[in-house]
Amino acid sequence: MTKHTHSFQAEVAQLLHLVTHSLYSNKDIFLRELISNASDACDKLRFEALANPALYEDQPQLEIRISYDRDARTLTITDNGIGMSEQEAIEHLGTIAKSGTREFFSRLTGDQKQDAQLIGQFGVGFYSGFIVADRITVESRRAGLSSDAGVRWSSEGTGAFEVEPITREARGTSVILHLREDALEYASAWKIKEIVRKYADHISLPILLEKETWQEGKDGEPGRMVKTGEWETINQATALWTRPKKDITDEQYIAFYQQITHDFEPPLAWTHNRVEGSTEYIQLLYIPKHAPHDLWLRERKSGLKLYVKRVFIMDDAEALLPAYLRFIKGVVDSNDLPLNVSRELLQESRDVKAIREGNTRRVLALLEDLAAHDRLPEGEAAAALSDEDKAKAGKYTTFWSEFGAVLKEGLGEDLANRDRIAKLLRFASTQSDTPSVSLADYKARMKEGQEAIYYLTAESLAAAKNSPQLELFRKKGIEVLLMTDRVDEWAMNFLTEFEGTPLQSVARGEADLAKLQDEAEKKAVEEASTAFKPVLERLKTALGERVEDVRVSARLVDSPACLVVPEGGMSPQLARMLKAAGQKVPEVKPILEVNPAHPLVQKLENAEGSRFDDLAQILLDQAVLADGALPEDPAAYVRRVNALLAAAD
Repeated sequence: MTKHTHSFQAEVAQLLHLVTHSLYSNKDIFLRELISNASDACDKLRFEALANPALYEDQPQLEIRISYDRDARTLTITDNGIGMSEQEAIEHLGTIAKSGTREFFSRLTGDQKQDAQLIGQFGVGFYSGFIVADRITVESRRAGLSSDAGVRWSSEGTGAFEVEPITREARGTSVILHLREDALEYASAWKIKEIVRKYADHISLPILLEKETWQEGKDGEPGRMVKTGEWETINQATALWTRPKKDITDEQYIAFYQQITHDFEPPLAWTHNRVEGSTEYIQLLYIPKHAPHDLWLRERKSGLKLYVKRVFIMDDAEALLPAYLRFIKGVVDSNDLPLNVSRELLQESRDVKAIREGNTRRVLALLEDLAAHDRLPEGEAAAALSDEDKAKAGKYTTFWSEFGAVLKEGLGEDLANRDRIAKLLRFASTQSDTPSVSLADYKARMKEGQEAIYYLTAESLAAAKNSPQLELFRKKGIEVLLMTDRVDEWAMNFLTEFEGTPLQSVARGEADLAKLQDEAEKKAVEEASTAFKPVLERLKTALGERVEDVRVSARLVDSPACLVVPEGGMSPQLARMLKAAGQKVPEVKPILEVNPAHPLVQKLENAEGSRFDDLAQILLDQAVLADGALPEDPAAYVRRVNALLAAAD
């Protein structure tokens, strides 16, 4: 039999260096990761065996066995799951997860705690074994292959690994850790049981450990523990989600979440329910504390783990949740779906539609509960709160900072729940730089006589706060919501009112500005429009096709000009976003509004010829800049500004 040596993928070598230098703050986690991998291998066998029962061979009972030899300094985790062929061993154990390696390493910070979280996100837990081992040997045979199709993979965690064919009667995989001197505590029954009960008690497969008994020493030798040859189950071996909620501790819920997600952080919140009726299923749904690195990638796989009658069917069952809740993790176990259900059938099934709607309602209810308890009351009301309610404080703020932009997609994707989603939205405003203002908060603070909820979309909070469109609103003391997520322009097309109050963009059309002005202000705008009409006509001629119209502004106080989106037109921000996505965008012609009281605009009255044209172009380009975009011809803009500054001397 020939032994071959292979080099690790470059990223794996870098990762192993981090791991072996104690990247994990808690060494015990390595065993959780390896047990989790063994459980996944058994799930995969169970799934493939639905179509090919012969894969079970002569071992229909799936299990995980842990053994150790203190004298040989080894710890072995064995499963009788799907196993690996030689090529699969090279691919799976020599490279990091199937994708995302470049992104993974671009995000490494050198901070041990943060980097440990990243390892969990990218599913590279196998390599955690090198925390306690100076060598790892993996022996495996894929189910359905002959006994001489086994493979042995081994590495010392440096730059290379060795692979050789072996004869292996049993299907499945054995991971043999050759323990370091300082890790011999893991070659003991009490330590293994402690870790399994803490991190893997919820695994639905039996985890077996060889029993030991005390043997008295002879001829003055000390006694010792010896193995009996019998195996005992050291976990509960029942699927956690099938157990009553009252029998499950928070620690067990958290451990299960970490096992199915490989996340080193606990979840933000979860909901566990047994749904009965026309469609029966169990749902255990988690909200992560942090957004995954690839949340916005189109090709990203997302979804829940689907079980049917406790049999694992598939990961990433996208049909069980709408796309705007793609950050939710968890398990759904259905009693009504067929065991051979496919992804195509999921899309068409009435039962799946009922499950998706039920999951959506539960997640929104969980978010509503977090939002209701996000801020602690003061005084006696705070003292009356339960510890559970106090623990929820601040969690919705955390959720919103990580997933708020994704939730907004639901405004356009889930019309049935649009009103519930609208109540969950949070924004920055002219009164708050942090996105903590709800639409209900805004309504409660509306000025007497104010008839609309005003908002402004922009590329950034700084651009929004300094937008000329806000000047009249600041003068009047009227709050404006500031929206800076890329999805806002699209999402707000679907939210035109909130509890009977219309939403109005301050940068679109007239924005009902007349309702915000007193009679003197209205009269001043009318008089300025009449007196400035010749200049407006000349401006429109000078700017030509760059604008749809030019008019006197009722919204400007200090700035010379601003851009306004025609009623029903596409905003510049949305147009730029669609162009960046490679989509064709119709030509967008804004309305230019000018402030006749501004000195730069007043210069237009006495300017002639090319000077007038230059001033007109400068006004428009400055308005474009204030809107967060670049002028059509930046070099020409700079040249005109320089000429204006030189003439001022």
